[in-house]
Amino acid sequence: MQLTEPHAGSDLRFMKTRAEPQPDGSYRISGTKIFITYGEHPLTENIVHIVLARLPDAPEGTKGISMFLIPKFLVNDDGSLGARNDVNCAKLEHKLGIHGSPTCVLNYGDKGGATGWLIGEPNKGLFYMFTMMNQARLGVGVQGVGLAEHAFQDALAYARDRNQGAREDTPPSQMTPIINHPDVRRMLMGMKAKIAAARAICAMNALALDLAQYAGDENVRKTSEALAALLTPISKAYGSDIAVEVASEGVQVHGGMGFIEETGAAQHYRDARITPIYEGTNGIQAVDLVTRKLPSHDGETIAAFIADLRNTIENVRAANQPVFGTMAERLSAAVDDLEETSRWLLGKLASDRDAALAGATFYARLFAHAAGGVYLARGALSALRSGDSDEHHAHITVARHFAETQVPLTAGLKHAVFSSHETLRGDFAERVFG
Repeated sequence: MQLTEPHAGSDLRFMKTRAEPQPDGSYRISGTKIFITYGEHPLTENIVHIVLARLPDAPEGTKGISMFLIPKFLVNDDGSLGARNDVNCAKLEHKLGIHGSPTCVLNYGDKGGATGWLIGEPNKGLFYMFTMMNQARLGVGVQGVGLAEHAFQDALAYARDRNQGAREDTPPSQMTPIINHPDVRRMLMGMKAKIAAARAICAMNALALDLAQYAGDENVRKTSEALAALLTPISKAYGSDIAVEVASEGVQVHGGMGFIEETGAAQHYRDARITPIYEGTNGIQAVDLVTRKLPSHDGETIAAFIADLRNTIENVRAANQPVFGTMAERLSAAVDDLEETSRWLLGKLASDRDAALAGATFYARLFAHAAGGVYLARGALSALRSGDSDEHHAHITVARHFAETQVPLTAGLKHAVFSSHETLRGDFAERVFG
Protein backbone atom coordinates (compact mmCIF):
# COMPACT_ATOMS: atom_id res chain seq x y z
CA MET A 1 0.00 0.00 0.00
CA GLN A 2 2.28 2.74 -1.29
CA LEU A 3 1.20 6.36 -0.95
CA THR A 4 3.90 8.39 0.77
CA GLU A 5 6.60 10.30 -1.12
CA PRO A 6 9.55 12.24 0.33
CA HIS A 7 8.32 15.73 -0.56
CA ALA A 8 4.60 15.32 0.20
CA GLY A 9 4.04 13.06 3.22
CA SER A 10 0.31 12.89 3.89
CA ASP A 11 -0.56 15.59 1.35
CA LEU A 12 -1.26 13.38 -1.66
CA ARG A 13 -2.30 16.33 -3.82
CA PHE A 14 1.37 16.82 -4.68
CA MET A 15 2.24 13.21 -5.44
CA LYS A 16 4.74 13.02 -8.33
CA THR A 17 4.85 9.33 -9.26
CA ARG A 18 3.82 9.03 -12.92
CA ALA A 19 2.29 6.26 -15.03
CA GLU A 20 2.66 6.34 -18.82
CA PRO A 21 0.26 4.12 -20.82
CA GLN A 22 1.84 1.54 -23.17
CA PRO A 23 0.45 0.01 -26.39
CA ASP A 24 0.02 -3.42 -24.75
CA GLY A 25 -2.27 -2.03 -22.02
CA SER A 26 0.40 -1.88 -19.32
CA TYR A 27 1.95 1.28 -17.84
CA ARG A 28 5.47 2.53 -17.22
CA ILE A 29 5.70 3.86 -13.65
CA SER A 30 8.41 6.17 -12.34
CA GLY A 31 8.77 7.82 -8.96
CA THR A 32 9.86 7.29 -5.35
CA LYS A 33 7.93 5.93 -2.38
CA ILE A 34 9.09 5.92 1.26
CA PHE A 35 8.22 4.02 4.45
CA ILE A 36 7.45 0.83 2.53
CA THR A 37 7.28 -2.10 4.97
CA TYR A 38 9.02 -5.20 3.59
CA GLY A 39 9.26 -3.43 0.22
CA GLU A 40 12.29 -5.60 -0.60
CA HIS A 41 13.08 -9.02 0.88
CA PRO A 42 13.99 -12.59 -0.16
CA LEU A 43 11.28 -14.29 1.91
CA THR A 44 8.91 -14.93 -1.02
CA GLU A 45 9.38 -15.63 -4.71
CA ASN A 46 7.67 -12.41 -5.71
CA ILE A 47 6.34 -9.18 -4.19
CA VAL A 48 3.27 -7.36 -5.46
CA HIS A 49 3.31 -3.60 -4.91
CA ILE A 50 0.06 -1.61 -4.86
CA VAL A 51 1.12 1.89 -5.90
CA LEU A 52 -0.64 5.23 -6.32
CA ALA A 53 0.46 7.26 -9.35
CA ARG A 54 -0.80 9.89 -11.81
CA LEU A 55 -1.71 9.40 -15.44
CA PRO A 56 -0.49 12.05 -17.93
CA ASP A 57 -3.96 13.59 -18.36
CA ALA A 58 -5.03 13.25 -14.71
CA PRO A 59 -6.86 16.11 -12.97
CA GLU A 60 -4.93 18.04 -10.35
CA GLY A 61 -5.14 17.13 -6.68
CA THR A 62 -6.43 13.94 -5.11
CA LYS A 63 -9.04 13.45 -7.85
CA GLY A 64 -6.25 12.60 -10.31
CA ILE A 65 -4.76 9.59 -8.52
CA SER A 66 -4.90 6.07 -9.93
CA MET A 67 -3.93 2.69 -8.47
CA PHE A 68 -1.46 0.28 -10.08
CA LEU A 69 -0.25 -3.26 -9.52
CA ILE A 70 3.53 -3.59 -9.91
CA PRO A 71 5.29 -6.95 -9.33
CA LYS A 72 8.92 -7.25 -8.29
CA PHE A 73 9.36 -9.92 -10.99
CA LEU A 74 7.30 -9.92 -14.16
CA VAL A 75 5.26 -13.08 -14.69
CA ASN A 76 5.41 -15.10 -17.91
CA ASP A 77 2.33 -16.42 -19.70
CA ASP A 78 2.85 -19.87 -18.17
CA GLY A 79 2.94 -18.42 -14.63
CA SER A 80 6.69 -18.70 -14.18
CA LEU A 81 8.73 -15.74 -12.99
CA GLY A 82 10.37 -13.61 -15.65
CA ALA A 83 12.65 -10.60 -15.64
CA ARG A 84 13.23 -8.34 -12.65
CA ASN A 85 10.97 -5.29 -12.86
CA ASP A 86 12.36 -1.77 -12.64
CA VAL A 87 11.65 -1.34 -8.92
CA ASN A 88 14.60 -1.14 -6.55
CA CYS A 89 15.28 -0.61 -2.86
CA ALA A 90 17.29 2.62 -2.57
CA LYS A 91 17.95 2.27 1.17
CA LEU A 92 16.67 0.84 4.42
CA GLU A 93 15.27 3.36 6.88
CA HIS A 94 16.83 3.41 10.36
CA LYS A 95 14.01 3.83 12.86
CA LEU A 96 13.37 4.54 16.52
CA GLY A 97 11.67 1.17 17.02
CA ILE A 98 9.93 -1.81 15.37
CA HIS A 99 13.27 -3.06 14.13
CA GLY A 100 11.74 -6.43 13.31
CA SER A 101 9.62 -4.74 10.64
CA PRO A 102 12.02 -3.15 8.15
CA THR A 103 10.92 -0.29 5.93
CA CYS A 104 12.64 1.10 2.87
CA VAL A 105 12.73 3.65 0.08
CA LEU A 106 11.62 2.23 -3.28
CA ASN A 107 12.59 3.77 -6.59
CA TYR A 108 10.49 3.05 -9.66
CA GLY A 109 11.91 3.71 -13.09
CA ASP A 110 15.69 3.94 -12.65
CA LYS A 111 15.98 2.08 -15.97
CA GLY A 112 13.12 3.56 -17.91
CA GLY A 113 10.05 2.65 -15.88
CA ALA A 114 8.56 -0.21 -13.92
CA THR A 115 5.88 -2.23 -15.70
CA GLY A 116 2.52 -2.06 -13.95
CA TRP A 117 -1.19 -2.50 -14.57
CA LEU A 118 -4.11 -0.24 -13.73
CA ILE A 119 -6.40 -1.47 -10.94
CA GLY A 120 -10.02 -0.45 -11.45
CA GLU A 121 -10.88 2.82 -13.17
CA PRO A 122 -8.52 5.75 -13.81
CA ASN A 123 -8.42 8.51 -11.19
CA LYS A 124 -10.19 6.46 -8.51
CA GLY A 125 -7.07 5.16 -6.80
CA LEU A 126 -7.52 7.10 -3.58
CA PHE A 127 -11.08 5.83 -3.25
CA TYR A 128 -9.84 2.25 -3.66
CA MET A 129 -6.92 2.83 -1.31
CA PHE A 130 -9.21 3.97 1.49
CA THR A 131 -10.88 0.56 1.46
CA MET A 132 -7.55 -0.79 2.69
CA MET A 133 -6.70 2.32 4.68
CA ASN A 134 -9.76 2.14 6.92
CA GLN A 135 -9.10 -1.53 7.64
CA ALA A 136 -5.49 -0.62 8.40
CA ARG A 137 -6.56 2.17 10.77
CA LEU A 138 -8.59 -0.23 12.85
CA GLY A 139 -5.66 -2.66 12.63
CA VAL A 140 -3.29 -0.03 14.05
CA GLY A 141 -5.70 0.60 16.92
CA VAL A 142 -5.70 -3.12 17.69
CA GLN A 143 -1.91 -3.17 17.33
CA GLY A 144 -1.75 -0.41 19.93
CA VAL A 145 -3.93 -2.45 22.28
CA GLY A 146 -1.62 -5.44 21.82
CA LEU A 147 1.53 -3.42 22.50
CA ALA A 148 -0.06 -1.85 25.57
CA GLU A 149 -1.19 -5.23 26.87
CA HIS A 150 2.34 -6.62 26.53
CA ALA A 151 3.77 -3.60 28.36
CA PHE A 152 1.17 -4.00 31.12
CA GLN A 153 1.82 -7.70 31.61
CA ASP A 154 5.56 -7.13 31.88
CA ALA A 155 5.05 -4.27 34.35
CA LEU A 156 2.61 -6.35 36.43
CA ALA A 157 5.04 -9.28 36.63
CA TYR A 158 7.88 -6.95 37.63
CA ALA A 159 5.76 -5.20 40.28
CA ARG A 160 4.91 -8.54 41.87
CA ASP A 161 8.52 -9.66 41.90
CA ARG A 162 10.39 -6.45 42.79
CA ASN A 163 10.78 -5.86 46.54
CA GLN A 164 11.38 -2.29 47.64
CA GLY A 165 10.16 -0.04 50.44
CA ALA A 166 7.75 -0.92 53.20
CA ARG A 167 4.18 -0.51 54.33
CA GLU A 168 2.93 -0.11 57.87
CA ASP A 169 2.55 -3.89 58.22
CA THR A 170 5.97 -4.76 56.74
CA PRO A 171 8.43 -6.24 59.29
CA PRO A 172 11.38 -3.87 59.94
CA SER A 173 13.93 -6.22 58.39
CA GLN A 174 11.99 -6.80 55.17
CA MET A 175 10.83 -5.05 52.00
CA THR A 176 7.46 -5.39 50.29
CA PRO A 177 6.70 -6.09 46.61
CA ILE A 178 6.17 -2.74 44.93
CA ILE A 179 2.69 -3.79 43.79
CA ASN A 180 1.62 -3.16 47.39
CA HIS A 181 2.38 0.58 47.10
CA PRO A 182 -0.71 2.67 46.25
CA ASP A 183 1.04 4.72 43.56
CA VAL A 184 2.26 1.61 41.74
CA ARG A 185 -1.24 0.18 41.93
CA ARG A 186 -2.53 3.47 40.52
CA MET A 187 -0.26 3.09 37.50
CA LEU A 188 -1.11 -0.57 36.95
CA MET A 189 -4.86 -0.06 37.32
CA GLY A 190 -4.73 2.95 35.00
CA MET A 191 -2.83 0.91 32.40
CA LYS A 192 -5.34 -1.93 32.64
CA ALA A 193 -8.33 0.41 32.38
CA LYS A 194 -7.03 2.31 29.35
CA ILE A 195 -6.28 -0.94 27.56
CA ALA A 196 -9.75 -2.27 28.33
CA ALA A 197 -11.42 0.91 27.04
CA ALA A 198 -9.38 0.93 23.83
CA ARG A 199 -10.05 -2.78 23.29
CA ALA A 200 -13.79 -2.22 23.76
CA ILE A 201 -13.85 0.65 21.24
CA CYS A 202 -11.98 -1.45 18.66
CA ALA A 203 -14.28 -4.42 19.28
CA MET A 204 -17.40 -2.29 18.79
CA ASN A 205 -15.84 -0.83 15.64
CA ALA A 206 -15.17 -4.33 14.28
CA LEU A 207 -18.70 -5.44 15.16
CA ALA A 208 -20.14 -2.45 13.30
CA LEU A 209 -18.04 -3.30 10.23
CA ASP A 210 -19.28 -6.90 10.28
CA LEU A 211 -22.92 -5.83 10.66
CA ALA A 212 -22.50 -3.27 7.87
CA GLN A 213 -21.49 -6.08 5.54
CA TYR A 214 -23.42 -9.11 6.74
CA ALA A 215 -26.58 -8.00 8.59
CA GLY A 216 -29.78 -9.21 6.94
CA ASP A 217 -31.65 -5.99 7.67
CA GLU A 218 -30.78 -3.12 5.32
CA ASN A 219 -31.47 -0.55 8.05
CA VAL A 220 -28.98 -2.29 10.35
CA ARG A 221 -26.40 -2.34 7.56
CA LYS A 222 -26.76 1.39 6.98
CA THR A 223 -26.65 2.43 10.63
CA SER A 224 -23.73 0.05 11.29
CA GLU A 225 -21.78 1.48 8.36
CA ALA A 226 -22.25 4.99 9.76
CA LEU A 227 -21.22 3.86 13.25
CA ALA A 228 -18.12 2.10 11.89
CA ALA A 229 -17.10 5.28 10.06
CA LEU A 230 -17.57 7.30 13.26
CA LEU A 231 -15.55 4.90 15.41
CA THR A 232 -12.65 4.24 13.00
CA PRO A 233 -10.68 7.44 13.76
CA ILE A 234 -11.31 6.89 17.49
CA SER A 235 -10.13 3.28 17.36
CA LYS A 236 -6.96 4.30 15.57
CA ALA A 237 -6.18 7.42 17.60
CA TYR A 238 -7.09 6.20 21.08
CA GLY A 239 -5.68 2.70 20.57
CA SER A 240 -2.34 4.11 19.45
CA ASP A 241 -2.24 6.95 21.98
CA ILE A 242 -2.76 4.60 24.91
CA ALA A 243 -0.08 2.31 23.48
CA VAL A 244 2.45 5.09 24.01
CA GLU A 245 1.02 6.14 27.37
CA VAL A 246 0.85 2.62 28.77
CA ALA A 247 4.31 1.70 27.46
CA SER A 248 5.67 4.85 29.12
CA GLU A 249 3.94 3.97 32.38
CA GLY A 250 5.41 0.49 32.06
CA VAL A 251 8.88 2.00 32.01
CA GLN A 252 7.92 4.00 35.10
CA VAL A 253 6.72 0.93 36.99
CA HIS A 254 10.10 -0.67 36.32
CA GLY A 255 11.83 2.43 37.69
CA GLY A 256 15.48 2.75 36.74
CA MET A 257 15.43 -0.79 35.38
CA GLY A 258 12.84 0.32 32.83
CA PHE A 259 15.45 2.51 31.20
CA ILE A 260 17.80 -0.45 30.87
CA GLU A 261 17.41 -2.51 27.71
CA GLU A 262 17.56 -5.91 29.44
CA THR A 263 14.07 -5.58 30.95
CA GLY A 264 12.40 -5.02 27.55
CA ALA A 265 10.25 -2.16 28.85
CA ALA A 266 12.04 0.40 26.70
CA GLN A 267 11.43 -1.63 23.55
CA HIS A 268 7.67 -1.49 24.11
CA TYR A 269 7.91 2.31 24.29
CA ARG A 270 10.00 2.59 21.13
CA ASP A 271 7.81 0.17 19.22
CA ALA A 272 4.59 1.88 20.30
CA ARG A 273 5.71 5.37 19.27
CA ILE A 274 5.11 4.79 15.56
CA THR A 275 1.45 3.86 16.00
CA PRO A 276 0.12 7.45 16.44
CA ILE A 277 1.88 8.24 13.13
CA TYR A 278 0.84 5.17 11.11
CA GLU A 279 -1.97 5.35 8.52
CA GLY A 280 -2.61 9.06 8.97
CA THR A 281 -1.34 10.76 12.11
CA ASN A 282 -3.71 11.07 15.04
CA GLY A 283 -4.10 14.75 14.25
CA ILE A 284 -5.40 13.69 10.83
CA GLN A 285 -7.74 11.20 12.53
CA ALA A 286 -9.11 14.01 14.71
CA VAL A 287 -9.63 16.29 11.70
CA ASP A 288 -11.39 13.44 9.87
CA LEU A 289 -13.62 12.89 12.90
CA VAL A 290 -14.60 16.55 13.18
CA THR A 291 -14.86 17.58 9.53
CA ARG A 292 -16.26 14.40 7.95
CA LYS A 293 -17.69 11.99 10.49
CA LEU A 294 -19.29 14.42 12.93
CA PRO A 295 -21.44 16.25 10.33
CA SER A 296 -22.26 13.10 8.32
CA HIS A 297 -25.95 12.42 7.68
CA ASP A 298 -26.68 15.96 8.93
CA GLY A 299 -25.52 15.06 12.44
CA GLU A 300 -27.92 12.12 12.78
CA THR A 301 -25.09 9.60 13.28
CA ILE A 302 -23.58 11.38 16.28
CA ALA A 303 -27.04 12.03 17.73
CA ALA A 304 -27.95 8.33 17.51
CA PHE A 305 -24.58 7.40 19.00
CA ILE A 306 -25.07 9.70 21.99
CA ALA A 307 -28.61 8.37 22.52
CA ASP A 308 -27.23 4.82 22.57
CA LEU A 309 -24.62 5.81 25.17
CA ARG A 310 -27.32 7.39 27.36
CA ASN A 311 -29.38 4.22 27.18
CA THR A 312 -26.50 2.21 28.68
CA ILE A 313 -26.00 4.81 31.40
CA GLU A 314 -29.66 4.52 32.38
CA ASN A 315 -29.21 0.76 32.66
CA VAL A 316 -26.23 1.31 34.96
CA ARG A 317 -28.26 3.72 37.07
CA ALA A 318 -31.22 1.33 37.21
CA ALA A 319 -28.98 -1.52 38.38
CA ASN A 320 -28.40 0.49 41.57
CA GLN A 321 -25.31 -1.52 42.52
CA PRO A 322 -23.01 -0.08 45.23
CA VAL A 323 -20.07 -1.86 43.54
CA PHE A 324 -20.54 0.48 40.56
CA GLY A 325 -19.65 3.48 42.72
CA THR A 326 -20.28 6.77 40.87
CA MET A 327 -20.03 5.18 37.43
CA ALA A 328 -23.44 6.37 36.22
CA GLU A 329 -22.90 9.97 37.38
CA ARG A 330 -19.44 10.24 35.84
CA LEU A 331 -20.52 8.70 32.54
CA SER A 332 -23.61 10.90 32.34
CA ALA A 333 -21.52 14.03 32.81
CA ALA A 334 -19.07 12.85 30.15
CA VAL A 335 -21.80 12.23 27.59
CA ASP A 336 -23.19 15.67 28.37
CA ASP A 337 -19.71 17.04 27.59
CA LEU A 338 -19.60 15.02 24.36
CA GLU A 339 -22.99 16.33 23.25
CA GLU A 340 -22.13 19.93 24.10
CA THR A 341 -18.77 19.90 22.31
CA SER A 342 -20.29 18.11 19.31
CA ARG A 343 -22.88 20.89 18.91
CA TRP A 344 -20.21 23.56 19.34
CA LEU A 345 -17.95 22.00 16.74
CA LEU A 346 -20.78 21.58 14.23
CA GLY A 347 -21.52 25.28 14.60
CA LYS A 348 -17.86 26.27 14.25
CA LEU A 349 -17.42 24.19 11.09
CA ALA A 350 -19.83 26.59 9.41
CA SER A 351 -18.60 29.84 10.99
CA ASP A 352 -14.95 29.40 12.06
CA ARG A 353 -13.32 26.26 10.64
CA ASP A 354 -9.90 26.99 12.21
CA ALA A 355 -11.48 27.03 15.67
CA ALA A 356 -13.01 23.60 15.04
CA LEU A 357 -9.71 22.20 13.77
CA ALA A 358 -7.79 23.59 16.75
CA GLY A 359 -10.04 21.65 19.12
CA ALA A 360 -10.21 18.44 17.09
CA THR A 361 -7.58 16.42 18.97
CA PHE A 362 -9.04 17.38 22.36
CA TYR A 363 -12.46 16.34 21.05
CA ALA A 364 -11.18 12.97 19.84
CA ARG A 365 -9.83 12.18 23.32
CA LEU A 366 -13.04 13.40 24.96
CA PHE A 367 -15.00 11.15 22.59
CA ALA A 368 -12.79 8.17 23.47
CA HIS A 369 -13.21 8.69 27.22
CA ALA A 370 -16.99 8.88 26.93
CA ALA A 371 -17.34 5.97 24.50
CA GLY A 372 -14.75 3.77 26.21
CA GLY A 373 -16.30 4.41 29.62
CA VAL A 374 -19.78 3.50 28.45
CA TYR A 375 -18.60 0.39 26.60
CA LEU A 376 -16.81 -0.79 29.75
CA ALA A 377 -19.99 -0.12 31.71
CA ARG A 378 -21.84 -2.45 29.33
CA GLY A 379 -19.24 -5.07 30.12
CA ALA A 380 -19.74 -4.43 33.85
CA LEU A 381 -23.50 -4.93 33.49
CA SER A 382 -22.86 -8.18 31.64
CA ALA A 383 -20.41 -9.30 34.32
CA LEU A 384 -22.99 -8.50 37.00
CA ARG A 385 -25.49 -10.81 35.29
CA SER A 386 -22.96 -13.56 34.60
CA GLY A 387 -21.95 -14.61 38.08
CA ASP A 388 -19.87 -13.97 41.18
CA SER A 389 -16.40 -15.00 40.04
CA ASP A 390 -13.16 -13.04 40.50
CA GLU A 391 -13.09 -12.48 36.74
CA HIS A 392 -16.51 -10.85 36.74
CA HIS A 393 -15.58 -8.64 39.70
CA ALA A 394 -12.38 -7.65 37.87
CA HIS A 395 -14.40 -6.43 34.86
CA ILE A 396 -16.56 -4.33 37.15
CA THR A 397 -13.56 -2.89 39.01
CA VAL A 398 -11.77 -1.90 35.79
CA ALA A 399 -14.93 -0.27 34.40
CA ARG A 400 -15.47 1.65 37.63
CA HIS A 401 -11.84 2.76 37.80
CA PHE A 402 -11.94 4.08 34.24
CA ALA A 403 -15.24 5.88 34.90
CA GLU A 404 -13.97 7.48 38.10
CA THR A 405 -10.42 8.42 37.04
CA GLN A 406 -10.31 8.82 33.25
CA VAL A 407 -13.85 9.76 32.28
CA PRO A 408 -13.96 12.95 34.46
CA LEU A 409 -11.17 14.37 32.27
CA THR A 410 -13.84 15.15 29.67
CA ALA A 411 -14.72 18.33 31.58
CA GLY A 412 -11.25 19.76 31.05
CA LEU A 413 -11.12 18.52 27.48
CA LYS A 414 -14.42 20.27 26.75
CA HIS A 415 -12.99 23.60 27.85
CA ALA A 416 -9.85 22.92 25.79
CA VAL A 417 -12.02 22.39 22.71
CA PHE A 418 -13.83 25.66 23.36
CA SER A 419 -10.81 27.86 24.03
CA SER A 420 -7.63 26.39 22.51
CA HIS A 421 -8.04 28.22 19.20
CA GLU A 422 -7.71 31.66 20.82
CA THR A 423 -4.00 31.37 21.64
CA LEU A 424 -3.21 29.74 18.28
CA ARG A 425 -4.22 32.77 16.26
CA GLY A 426 -2.25 35.71 14.87
CA ASP A 427 -0.18 37.73 17.31
CA PHE A 428 -0.72 35.29 20.18
CA ALA A 429 1.07 32.44 18.41
CA GLU A 430 3.55 34.63 16.55
CA ARG A 431 4.94 35.93 19.84
CA VAL A 432 5.69 32.34 20.81
CA PHE A 433 6.80 30.91 17.48
CA GLY A 434 8.65 34.00 16.26
